[in-house]
Amino acid sequence: METLLPLLAFAVATSVTPGPNVLMVAAAAANHGVRATLPHMLGIAIGFAAMLVIVGMGLAGPFAAWPLLHAVLKWGGAAWLLVLAWKIARAGAPGEGPSRPPLGFTGAALFQWVNPKAWMIALAAIPAFTTPAGDTLSETLRIAAVFTLVGLPCTLVWAGLGAGAARVLRTEVALRGFNIAMALLMVGSLLPAFL
Repeated sequence: METLLPLLAFAVATSVTPGPNVLMVAAAAANHGVRATLPHMLGIAIGFAAMLVIVGMGLAGPFAAWPLLHAVLKWGGAAWLLVLAWKIARAGAPGEGPSRPPLGFTGAALFQWVNPKAWMIALAAIPAFTTPAGDTLSETLRIAAVFTLVGLPCTLVWAGLGAGAARVLRTEVALRGFNIAMALLMVGSLLPAFL
């Protein structure tokens, strides 16, 4: 119980700071609105919680035994983020051309597995907030629950920022500039994983 406040602080700090998840949420809300982005936000919360539980229950062992597995996932995730950044940068104004909906619940949940920031958080949170002699399952479930409860409001902040930006970005050129900025920030969010 003494780790609950530090866990809460860690969850807020890592969930609200810029990274691929929140940048995609901001871009989706700017282009489609907050309501259309809700399944994406729920997918992030539930997908990351599932990832935490799976990592907490033993996926860290295979990574230690086969570092190549971690490297493949890391580079594959980076490649997928670059593809998503390209799609965001090339997105037109709402109503222009074929409209791409925001990443849905399933896509956002599965995206956690190729998101380098999600991996860094999961691999840091499990050893930091579990105890060697403790009940690993209950401690891991507590970590996942805290991240789920914190993650939704944090992504909602970014959805609000994106929706607010859409009100200011009334021209196609301004919205395209916003999309390019979000894409560049997403690419920049990869740097800590590779430095």
